[in-house]
Amino acid sequence: MRNKSSLSSKLIRIGSSLLVVALASIGLTLWVTWQLEGGAAAVNEAGRMRMQTWRLVSAVQAERPPQDVQSLVELFDRSLALLKTGDPARPLFVPWDPSVTQQFAHVESLWHNQRGQWLGDKPQMPQESLNAAGEFVDAIDSFVMAIEWQLSKFTAILNLFQFVMMALAIGSAVVMLYTGYLYVINPLANLHQGLRNVEAGDFSTRVEVGTADEFGQVATGFNVMATRLQGLYEGLEAQVATKTHHIESQRARIETLYEVSAFLASANTIEDLSKGFARRVREVMKADAVAVRWSDEANQRYLMLASDCFPQDLVEEERALLAGACACGSLAQDARTRVIPISSHEAAPMRNCVKAGFESVVSVPVRLQQRLIGEIDLFFRSTVVLNNDEVELLDALASHLASALEGLRAAALEREAAVGEERALLARELHDSIAQSLAFLKIQVQLLRTATQKEQALQVQTALNELDTGLRESINDVRELLLHFRTRTNTDDVERALQETLQKFKHQTGLPTLLQVQGEGFPLPADVQVQVLHVLQEALSNVRKHAGASQVSLEVTKGSQWSFVVRDNGIGFDLDRNQGESHVGLKIMRERAQQIGAEVELVSAPGEGTAVKLKLPQHPVTGPSVATEGLKV
Repeated sequence: MRNKSSLSSKLIRIGSSLLVVALASIGLTLWVTWQLEGGAAAVNEAGRMRMQTWRLVSAVQAERPPQDVQSLVELFDRSLALLKTGDPARPLFVPWDPSVTQQFAHVESLWHNQRGQWLGDKPQMPQESLNAAGEFVDAIDSFVMAIEWQLSKFTAILNLFQFVMMALAIGSAVVMLYTGYLYVINPLANLHQGLRNVEAGDFSTRVEVGTADEFGQVATGFNVMATRLQGLYEGLEAQVATKTHHIESQRARIETLYEVSAFLASANTIEDLSKGFARRVREVMKADAVAVRWSDEANQRYLMLASDCFPQDLVEEERALLAGACACGSLAQDARTRVIPISSHEAAPMRNCVKAGFESVVSVPVRLQQRLIGEIDLFFRSTVVLNNDEVELLDALASHLASALEGLRAAALEREAAVGEERALLARELHDSIAQSLAFLKIQVQLLRTATQKEQALQVQTALNELDTGLRESINDVRELLLHFRTRTNTDDVERALQETLQKFKHQTGLPTLLQVQGEGFPLPADVQVQVLHVLQEALSNVRKHAGASQVSLEVTKGSQWSFVVRDNGIGFDLDRNQGESHVGLKIMRERAQQIGAEVELVSAPGEGTAVKLKLPQHPVTGPSVATEGLKV
């Protein structure tokens, strides 16, 4: 009959029995050890009393002060009290029995008799003190001998307990070994033998189930597993081969996508990108030829961007292909990757493909955000059937191509927008500075002509002076424009460029300048530095033209948000009244600042100078989007 007890319950019962016996033995051993430790401490304390006795004799014979003798007597009193009451913390206690109690009482009696003698005013004779001390020491020795005799009994008991515990350990080991063999080792050996048979290919192996415990359940599970393995083994190799082929194809697909993506990211022109992509797609798909076509906005005409191994006469003929004229370039908005048999297609241009020896063409639509923008055509000289993995790979490659081409197009548009924006800014600056100066000079020329005709010498001289002043202003404006558009930075820190800007301003105007830099922060990007320098140069230009200052300072604060302050001690002005007069420079500065998301603040008052403050955001960037948002605001 099967034993229905579980393995855990069997082991718990055996282990609990052995644990109870072991705990009892350990408890008794600890109790005996405790007694021995306390008795040993009591023996040490009694031995110390003997030493104290002779110290007391020495103090008396040496006629030391009564206070020293009193201290020795009190120390002796404390030792007696300690032996009598014990000290569990050390531990220290006397193993009392009738013999030990009798000897301690004798010691205590002798001490009470001699204590008064030691403390008496009349000094004892040396021989008397020696006799008294010798008698007391003999009593202490008898007390110690009684304690040691008691401790020897405890030592014998401890040795007996140790022998019993050794016997229990041996018996427990025998019981555990037998139990382990019966309930663990033997079932494990049967299971191990069964596993070895299964490893050898004998799936008919079964393990005998003799119990209902955990090993019985494992044996039952092993038998079920062996039965299933026996049924699955025949088709296992085919499944492994299928999975291996699938994993290998997935690995090759990922590797291909990575290589093509790396190439698309490194291409700088559309021509290089499309040609390199066509060659790589042909190699990956093992096609005989590839053509990459791009659609116009209305999807009416397809332009051949690139081809690889495509016949040259077909390239010339199909360089611009009308939609619907051939199987290529006939994609609907919901078209998917498909295989087109060339020989059975009725379109006239397909006959050229037949002449070139192609039998199949794979059409892959290229989409960007659900918008059809092109097509990839792969030509084969044999019949082609695509599986799902190959279709997914082609769709992914087409998506990468669309993103790369769109990225190149966006970069080109961004560069074009940047050039246009810079030209517009240049035009505004020309209009607001030089153009106005030239208009003023034209008026002065007319006044000069009129004054000359009327022979008005004073008006002629005045017009000539105005012309001279206007020309100098125009020359200075031209120099400032040249300075603005030559401004570049090639350092990680803008401080050197600021020093050069102030040095040029000082050379131009003769005004003393001061640069103050404080704080720590990350370096500004090079393009951000250029815009900052343009704003500061415009602020300095306004100082030269309008401030009438004798000193100019530039304060720079580094940090998470950089700030720049151009401060002069000039005449200043009323912001509410003269906003229109300072409109030109302030407008230009704000437009520059908006390109990097910065803010420009003007602080001025009549007679108190002017301060132009430029505050950058935490993460300044340049780009059309930033500039456009700033202009809208």
